[in-house]
Amino acid sequence: MSAEELLEEARRSLTRVSPEELAGLADVLVVDIRPHHNRAAEGEIPGSIPVERIVLEWRLDPDGEHRIPGFTADTTVVVLCNEGYASSLAARDLQRVGLPRATDLVGGFRGYAAAGLPVRPGATQAVT
Repeated sequence: MSAEELLEEARRSLTRVSPEELAGLADVLVVDIRPHHNRAAEGEIPGSIPVERIVLEWRLDPDGEHRIPGFTADTTVVVLCNEGYASSLAARDLQRVGLPRATDLVGGFRGYAAAGLPVRPGATQAVT
């Protein structure tokens, strides 16, 4: 299976959100899986939580002992990366660990910023 086929398969289970839709959502957990250098250079979405991709499933497993506080299995989780590719795969993995409302941001951070939506200076320490 090619990377494109994996992506296509992952997206079949997602109800992806646009930058404009994200800006209007309440009670959503926005998770930024971009590397530190990208966040430092480009900024972050206000209210987002940076989580290293390598620990994502452990920190967002709703029943896991290592999860970050403040969400439940019913929480809408929107994952973002640079352009909306890796985030689709990550959101699919979060659905598999018990977050059925996990999805991702169409266009990623760059699509969000290009839409003129608010960003904050980056470099927030990621959850590891």
